[in-house]
Amino acid sequence: MQKEQTVQYIRENHKKVSRARACKLVGVSRSKMYYQKKMPTKDQIIKAIILSVIGNGRMGRDKVIARVQRLHPHLSASKIRRVYTREGLSLPLRMRKARVKRPANPIEISLSKNQEWAIDFMSDSLTNGRRFRTLNVVDHYNRACLGIEIAHSLPAKKVTAFLDIMIEIHGVPKKIRTDNGPEFISKAFGVWLNKKGIKWNPIEAGKPQQNAIVERFNRTYREDVLDRYLFDNLEHAKEITENWLQDYNQLRPHQALGNLTPEEYAA
Repeated sequence: MQKEQTVQYIRENHKKVSRARACKLVGVSRSKMYYQKKMPTKDQIIKAIILSVIGNGRMGRDKVIARVQRLHPHLSASKIRRVYTREGLSLPLRMRKARVKRPANPIEISLSKNQEWAIDFMSDSLTNGRRFRTLNVVDHYNRACLGIEIAHSLPAKKVTAFLDIMIEIHGVPKKIRTDNGPEFISKAFGVWLNKKGIKWNPIEAGKPQQNAIVERFNRTYREDVLDRYLFDNLEHAKEITENWLQDYNQLRPHQALGNLTPEEYAA
């Protein structure tokens, strides 16, 4: 293919060079330049079926395959996909929005409560297979987990509503450290931060070690709760999590705190 393109380039930019001369220079057969690939008859039939399904509208590959197979069950998904792609029937790809490249943001040592909170998401599933998410809030000062919100969906508005509850109980943090997830780069979260007078402290993209304190907590929570228990519903997961949090904050010693519990360290 590259040789044919080279011949085409020579012909377009050097009008005096004949096709035969260009082919000889590049080392490609002249007959190859005249050959036009024809669609096999079997593919023409599949293309006609696909076009009849699409009609005048727009339809993605998976939906086309499903509708074609509903009418013609004998056609395999691979055949339909091949013709759909080769004949240029695919929908145009959306350009992905480039994320802001953030500078390195190493963790700073907090010398008092509420200097900086770290928040992060985790996910798991119930016994019926339905997924749920958790939002974990950790104070950098004493590694205490201030709270864990559990729900099937946690958009930015639910995140800020839960953080409002945490602020009522524990006070307002000066900074909140997060990754660059969609909930944290949303307009709703930014407006909430400005309203509360809290500085957003995002980590560098793809560098979870810059949020290491909450990441370490996530591992403990995963091993002690999410991987240990089977949850019938959200209330079951919340009950077990709440009991575990009391033990984590009040009874569990932390090596990073000189083997004190978060509650003892903050006293």
